[in-house]
Amino acid sequence: MGNLNIEVTKFLDDLHHSLRAEIEQLRLIILNADNRITENIKWNGPNYCFENEDRITMRIHPPKQIQLIFHRGVKKLPQPKEKIIADDSGLLVWKENDRAVASFKDINGIEKSASQLEYIVNRWMKATKAKTTDC
Repeated sequence: MGNLNIEVTKFLDDLHHSLRAEIEQLRLIILNADNRITENIKWNGPNYCFENEDRITMRIHPPKQIQLIFHRGVKKLPQPKEKIIADDSGLLVWKENDRAVASFKDINGIEKSASQLEYIVNRWMKATKAKTTDC
């Protein structure tokens, strides 16, 4: 059932976030996408790494919605000519060719898109392998 990090759980317990159920559902979807994904806290929210590289950060403030920021790590890298992955789901809003955001306002939206989101997480992690170590 994923690699839930106890420190992340404690961090979230202390927040008493109004969208805690949504956060937990997203944690499970991300961590279950690939057993090599690890979880920590970075930028005041849950952060997900693939092979020790930052790849997805959960934006949990303000508590009106939860956003998943898909990226290639902390360091600015040259932009690829095309988007890193194809997304037919419509879940991703592209900020640059190597950075996209998925937004969720409630548990129903997360549950409806769970399989698509898991597929996107998997594709993102594989497509963004790099030589740097962020985590």
